[in-house]
Amino acid sequence: MAKSIKYHEAAYPEEGGEDNEKNSFQRIYDVVRQIPRGKVATYGQVARLAGNPRWARVVGFALHVNNDPEHVPCYRVVTKDGAVSNAFAFGGENEQIRLLKEDGVEFQDGHVVMEKYQWETPWCL
Repeated sequence: MAKSIKYHEAAYPEEGGEDNEKNSFQRIYDVVRQIPRGKVATYGQVARLAGNPRWARVVGFALHVNNDPEHVPCYRVVTKDGAVSNAFAFGGENEQIRLLKEDGVEFQDGHVVMEKYQWETPWCL
């Protein structure tokens, strides 16, 4: 089971702490595992929670090569305006939309209604 990340620890891990021993992908997957069913997070939000606000593109790459989609729900990560990925690695954008709708997430004009479904963390971007 993944360690529950405390937001301040994710943003500012202590020297020599457990988070420093993990690579960036592991830290990103730890955050994504915590996104609740029925909520989404942005790439930038995941990046900040994983420890580096400049990792938004790294988040996208990590999710694209995720080899454990059953336990790392990468489909719950969307752009800051609620758009899904047209390069969703596990069946395309229609599959990502289907999975989010199964979670109870609603769309308006092809985008997630972010005001209602964005995961509330200290950095809702």
